[in-house]
Amino acid sequence: MVQQGSNDLPSPILITGAGGFIGSHLAELCVERGYRVKAFVHYRGDGSWGWLDHSPHREAMEVVAGDVRDFESMTRAMEGCRSVLHLAALVGIPYSCVSPLAYVRTNVEGTYNVLEAARRLGLERVVVTSTSETYGTAQYVPIDENHPASSQSPYAAAKVGADQLALSYFRSFDLPVAIARPFNAYGPRQSARAFVPTVITQILSGRRRLKLGNLRPTRDLTFVTDTAAAFLAVASREKLLGEAVNIGTGMEISMGDLASRIAQCIGVEIDFEVDAERVRPRGGEVERLFCDNSKLRGAAQCTPAHDLDAGLEETIAWFKENLERYKAKIYQR
Repeated sequence: MVQQGSNDLPSPILITGAGGFIGSHLAELCVERGYRVKAFVHYRGDGSWGWLDHSPHREAMEVVAGDVRDFESMTRAMEGCRSVLHLAALVGIPYSCVSPLAYVRTNVEGTYNVLEAARRLGLERVVVTSTSETYGTAQYVPIDENHPASSQSPYAAAKVGADQLALSYFRSFDLPVAIARPFNAYGPRQSARAFVPTVITQILSGRRRLKLGNLRPTRDLTFVTDTAAAFLAVASREKLLGEAVNIGTGMEISMGDLASRIAQCIGVEIDFEVDAERVRPRGGEVERLFCDNSKLRGAAQCTPAHDLDAGLEETIAWFKENLERYKAKIYQR
């Protein structure tokens, strides 16, 4: 995204979920913009920091390991910070149908821990990460922030709950919180469970008849570094406190057309077969997500820097160099 007329975000900044896909890109962008960053990563026995293990900026961050579900460790991590960008979450939609309670504990209770710790410590800015999945299948398009919430998965329901909890803290306690609501991010480091990586990795591993799910739904896709820039734009605008802001491009594409577009970028011809394991439960498939990004462009003064082809080219190039990290033949829920 291209951001104009930005205000400074109070620093140091705590970023939860900093070892993940979007979180790692956001942490790096904050460092590049001169902010002091404390990166909160999920504790692992092997000491891994997720994608930050390989970040060129890892030495410029203070990394803290913990669990967003633990209020004490969340509070300790937040001490000394002035802002928090909360991205830590369980995000796999299919697995939320296997273990709904895990999503409530992480995405709702974890968000409570962030909000309450921020309230007690007097933080000056809080951004909570939502998702376009809270809207469900579009009732009208493009989808603006006034579109009704309609949860079609336990993941979406947990995110709706977290959003409402965040807004209640703004209204009840004057906590300076805003909600960033990304549509579908894609790019380097994304999990193989997501559509773009599974298409790319199957093709790069030599498969020409791809195993995919439902190809009819449409999505609005944003390159991950544009998503990260939009987070900062939302966080830095005081006038957006107490509001949700969509992060998207204002363009939609079907999954079938997207798969063909990726194949074209790689320079191969492909065919598809439906893999039942990859099809969402009946009633759980969100058929259309098409973003109205007027508030992002207007109030946040932020516009995408990548079109779809440019983003796909950069994504494919990264996966070519990192294919060994992925198990292309195994479906990741």
